[in-house]
Amino acid sequence: MQAPGADEPLRAWLHCAVEAWRALAIGRGDDVEATVALANRAANEAIALLLRRHAGGWCVGRLHMDGVDVQVEFRNVSTTLPPPLRMRLARDVPMDAFDGRRYSRPGFGVALAALASLNAASTASRLLPHSGAFRNLTAWIEPDAQSQDTTPTLVLADPGPLDEVVIGAHRLPLARDTSAAYAWAMEVSKLERRGLWGLVGGKEIGRRAGLYLLEDYDARKCPLVMIHGLGSNPLIWSRVSNAVWGETDLRERFQVWQVVYRTDVPLLVARLHVQRYLDDAWALLDPDGDARASSRTVLLGHSLGGVVARLLCADSGDALWNAAFLVPSAMLDADDEDRALIDRIFHFVPYAGIARAIFLAAPHRGSPSAAGVLGRLTGDVVGRRTNEVHALRRIAGRNPHAIRPELLPVFLEGWINSITTLRSEQPVRRAAESLMPPPGFPYHTIAGVQPGRHRPSDGVVPLESAMLPGAASSLVVESGHRVHERPAAVAEIVRILREHARQEPLTVR
Repeated sequence: MQAPGADEPLRAWLHCAVEAWRALAIGRGDDVEATVALANRAANEAIALLLRRHAGGWCVGRLHMDGVDVQVEFRNVSTTLPPPLRMRLARDVPMDAFDGRRYSRPGFGVALAALASLNAASTASRLLPHSGAFRNLTAWIEPDAQSQDTTPTLVLADPGPLDEVVIGAHRLPLARDTSAAYAWAMEVSKLERRGLWGLVGGKEIGRRAGLYLLEDYDARKCPLVMIHGLGSNPLIWSRVSNAVWGETDLRERFQVWQVVYRTDVPLLVARLHVQRYLDDAWALLDPDGDARASSRTVLLGHSLGGVVARLLCADSGDALWNAAFLVPSAMLDADDEDRALIDRIFHFVPYAGIARAIFLAAPHRGSPSAAGVLGRLTGDVVGRRTNEVHALRRIAGRNPHAIRPELLPVFLEGWINSITTLRSEQPVRRAAESLMPPPGFPYHTIAGVQPGRHRPSDGVVPLESAMLPGAASSLVVESGHRVHERPAAVAEIVRILREHARQEPLTVR
């Protein structure tokens, strides 16, 4: 049972916040800064009490709590954040995922983190993370402007499109915290433990495969498409994403997109899958292909994802086909569907709209780890489950004379997967090594090196495999394979993105 008078602190803080707003609106008082500070303090205390007492979801409308009424209003809040919302004070969300780095700006209002479940009826939800949408909001208390009702209004606003609030003669920038919502979303996401499980047989990562927008689509902003590595997941990009949202100039020019894909499949199949996810996203977002964003994409790939990113920028010609087959595809004894599928795997052109690429710790020339004991053991349980591998097995069974002898047993048994196709001696991988972006296309390499190694390496990928000739820039960081987490690597990505924003780069078409 609630103690008598338990509503009084809430009522008092709400009243204080409303009166501070009114003082700003009519220009009463000389110290605007002090009045804003009072409004913020009162709103912060009131909202903290409301969040503690209101365990249910937050929706638009009147909220009656402990004898106190509050009118809840959404202002410029994205439709991809459908109520009911779960909310926390931004300051209460730990920054462990970002190594303690919080990006925030003081201003009017109280910074909040909000999460919402997916709206299955919404088409846009197809491009939202399965764990739900998240957004950073700013809240404040103001009087009801539409009536003489004394019920205070709790405004929940998106500080991105709104940025500032006008109270009387004052234009006040809104407080913002661009780190809290994503950090909270990472707490509740299950992707981290599913990434490695998907490599050795778990099906959940396959059901979640696709391309996901971590913010509302903007036809003017450059998509920054992040592709994770072997047995991994998009959560590895937390520090980079945090930096992009936290730096005002980058936040205004880039939108973060992240790919989830099965990493147990052969390298070329992984490339085809990511291409399909991009196709599906653009078909929904820009079916006519005339948005500025569709010609300004930047790819960011780590490890296996870096190799996939490079192949998305390359023209295969017949190099890959000739590394595996002895006859043209038209001469194969195969069903039309199987022939077309295999042809799409081994023949491709640069993906339209990619304007720049950044490769981190990518084994472009293969990785000895893939041939090691762990690689062999893992390789024995990875793969053999995709339509593409089944099609390859059927074609190999009907056309043994058409397959290069060293690959025939592998194709017949279906023992071809992400690990086997990263082995340095693998014929198709060797052919793929020569496939590069076209002349004039800007790409960058970032690699890690662990000190004390006889052969420079990050412990997984040799330095010579991670570096590429012709790169617009190359950086070597003292690091293990998780180079994407190193501050120097994040700073280099930020530098490259700023360079991209300043230039009108050549577009891969």
